[in-house]
Amino acid sequence: MGRSRIITIASCLAILAGALPILATFYMSWKIVETRKQTQLSDLAGYALARAQATFADATNALEQAKQLKDPACSPAHVDALRRIVVNTRSVEDIGYFDNGALQCSSWGKPANAVTRSSADITMSNGIGVTASLYPLISGRSPLMGLHSGSYVALTNPARFVDIPAARDTKLAVMAGTTQVVSTLHDPDLQMIRKVAAGTTPAGPVLHDTARDRDWTVVATTPKVDVFRDLGNDLKLLLPVGAATSLLMVGLVVWLSRRRMSLLGELTTAIRRREFIVHYQPIIELKSGICVGAETLVRWRRSNGETVRPDIFIPLAEENGLIEAITQQVIEMAVSELKDTLAADRSLHIAINLAADDIRSGHVLPFMARLLEANDVHPQQLWLEATERGFMNAAQARTTLEKARQSGHSVAIDDFGTGYSSLQYLQDLPLDALKIDKSFVDIIGTDAATSAITPHIIDIAKTLDLFIVAEGVERQEQADYLAQRGVHYAQGWLFSRPLPKAEFIEFYQDRQQAKGSAPEVIQRPEGRHAAGGATPLPRSV
Repeated sequence: MGRSRIITIASCLAILAGALPILATFYMSWKIVETRKQTQLSDLAGYALARAQATFADATNALEQAKQLKDPACSPAHVDALRRIVVNTRSVEDIGYFDNGALQCSSWGKPANAVTRSSADITMSNGIGVTASLYPLISGRSPLMGLHSGSYVALTNPARFVDIPAARDTKLAVMAGTTQVVSTLHDPDLQMIRKVAAGTTPAGPVLHDTARDRDWTVVATTPKVDVFRDLGNDLKLLLPVGAATSLLMVGLVVWLSRRRMSLLGELTTAIRRREFIVHYQPIIELKSGICVGAETLVRWRRSNGETVRPDIFIPLAEENGLIEAITQQVIEMAVSELKDTLAADRSLHIAINLAADDIRSGHVLPFMARLLEANDVHPQQLWLEATERGFMNAAQARTTLEKARQSGHSVAIDDFGTGYSSLQYLQDLPLDALKIDKSFVDIIGTDAATSAITPHIIDIAKTLDLFIVAEGVERQEQADYLAQRGVHYAQGWLFSRPLPKAEFIEFYQDRQQAKGSAPEVIQRPEGRHAAGGATPLPRSV
């Protein structure tokens, strides 16, 4: 990943890091205010329901009192009794007595004109019939609600059902049942009200809540735009937190991007200053126990003495086209440090890890040829290892590997089984050895579901006439298992940790003396990969 790409990505991340906390603050404020509004609607609807229940109960009681009157119908005493009931009942405007469907008298006396009794729109659970809108003369053209019980009809002002304080934008509707609207506040949308009462969520920017009992349904609504108007106070509290979080996240992105670019710059300087060192992981022949070679492992030691792990700087080097320079320095250091030991024992080899760029370009081959010739090291003493990632471009990989084998190098596929199309690579590419990844060695002797894979890998390598190297051997039972199944070589902490030059040479010499003999050099096994140069591989008698 180049500097410009890092800057571009960092800029995008910084914009997101700055914007997301602010947006989150607005969202949280919105949800808080919306929840508060919803609670207010719920309280309002509940209060309106209680108001409707109280008004209806008051009017029902007045009707019951009228039905219990003993005076002759429409006599002066009867009319006077009706008038007293109306005066003493706050929710009732008038009570009329009907006979044969016609009004005979009311608390106002006998009517001057004939008045026909209206039918009820709905009957409540206590048997009281309700007519939503009546226009008697006493109403002054304002609608009144009629409550029917027996021969009597009580008139009440619907406004009493919604006689509660509410903001202008908050709208209320009181319904008898779920369909008959009897009173409203602030002119609500009745079509939407009926949908809400029926349990349907209405489309549009409104908040709503409902309160109901057996007889009454109250629906309260308010536009969502009110939420925006009330955001101010909550934003004053939350916005500083969001801004602080935004600044923190932007600072983190800047710090990480600068660190990334700083590490890239340091890595470029490290290559120029040759700050890399090489450790050697001994490779042991399982049959004899002697050390036949080592895998080179690069380390970056900064000028301040700090060591940077390969898993940090190797991917960075690969992303930015620096890996080939590191590979060349590793080869130079390994050959320079071990050339005398290699010259003294031609069966000894060192394994060099190649990156995808090394295989793709092939530049490492002429470089190695010149270096080996100048230091009297044979090509067969330099093994080349590559992971399956390096084989993604099969055509280029084949070209480079064939040239390497023709020059006398042995080629191994590293970390086998951890990539893709492993069998395809084994079939199509010119290879000499297969390295079993540590993850498959770890499960030897366990009950893991994948423990059966290891013997299959060994069988595949044998079928293809490949030498086998097991990585990450840490227990003796693993070494015994591998040896019993014909695995040629192993490396891991059971034998030794990666060692610097002097310690590796000492380890190698101790192993040779302990066994009393050096390995014999034999030819690569004849098979489908034998078309290249005859590169000898170390193996004891």
